[in-house]
Amino acid sequence: MANLQLSFTCANYDRVRPLLDGRVRIDGVDIIPTMLEPEEAFHRAFKFNEFDISEISMSSHSVMTARGEAEYVGVPAFLSRVFRHSGIYINTSKGIRTPEDLRGKRVGVPEYQITANVWIRGLLSDEYGVKAHEIHWRRGGIEEPGRGERSPIKLPAEIDLQQIPDDKTLSGMLEAGELDALIGARAPSCFLNGSPQVARLFPDFKTAEQAYFKKTGLFPIMHMIGIRKSLVEKHPWLPVNVYKALVEAKRLAMRDLNEVNMLLITLPWVVYEYNETRRVMGDDYWPYGVNANRAALEVFLRWHQEQGLSHRRVAVEELFAPSVQDISKI
Repeated sequence: MANLQLSFTCANYDRVRPLLDGRVRIDGVDIIPTMLEPEEAFHRAFKFNEFDISEISMSSHSVMTARGEAEYVGVPAFLSRVFRHSGIYINTSKGIRTPEDLRGKRVGVPEYQITANVWIRGLLSDEYGVKAHEIHWRRGGIEEPGRGERSPIKLPAEIDLQQIPDDKTLSGMLEAGELDALIGARAPSCFLNGSPQVARLFPDFKTAEQAYFKKTGLFPIMHMIGIRKSLVEKHPWLPVNVYKALVEAKRLAMRDLNEVNMLLITLPWVVYEYNETRRVMGDDYWPYGVNANRAALEVFLRWHQEQGLSHRRVAVEELFAPSVQDISKI
């Protein structure tokens, strides 16, 4: 029987590359890869359902799952994880020195629903007592005017979310002082270009993030893999086969980080950094699987509802194919 020919999209991560170079294969599948930035992959997946297997936003998947409208079945291979203290940018003239100073401020977001911003708002809420309804949210493109939500959202009346003018960008408004702060996954160009009007709220974000991990044990999950639901219904073996291949691809990527004979990553002390990270976070610091990530997933889903994105509390199990939650053991 011929393999399935399935479209596959994600960013060009080291932990996926073995699928692309042939070192790892998905049993029963030949992939047709398209490497995309996450924003484009999510836009095309959630608006047009273009891909059979796609990197997907955990937040957008939770939005659609809460409504019973999810077109993708989740696989707990978490391709993107990022601590997000680094993702809060402030206008330096606004008197913002601490997270608590964000109360009542105008804060830009490229989309209210993006996963990075759920984590940042959750951090502000749980660690500093700043709730989502205490901030005035202003949505638009960071660098290009006119960005909106990739999938429709309906927020409670207490959440103040307004679109910025169609001819403006968040980066330009932050530098000009028309916004007090900005949160998101990408650094705005005004910061990257060295504007004296813009700074990070947490300049030493690595120290803050390590302290956060030590306190909470949370390594924020951004993205997972989704498989088109209609495919899973027709081929129920598909989620586990995809998951097993991604686990093996990640294993090879982690092995490459520790290769001292010949540096496979273009950093002189990559092996030191890898082992230092293991010392701080544990050997399996980037775990896949539902149970290994249950604490982080439950916190995220609580925040998702508190921030008005889910009208009900989504259970962890709802996000994923049942078969990947009960992997056989030898």
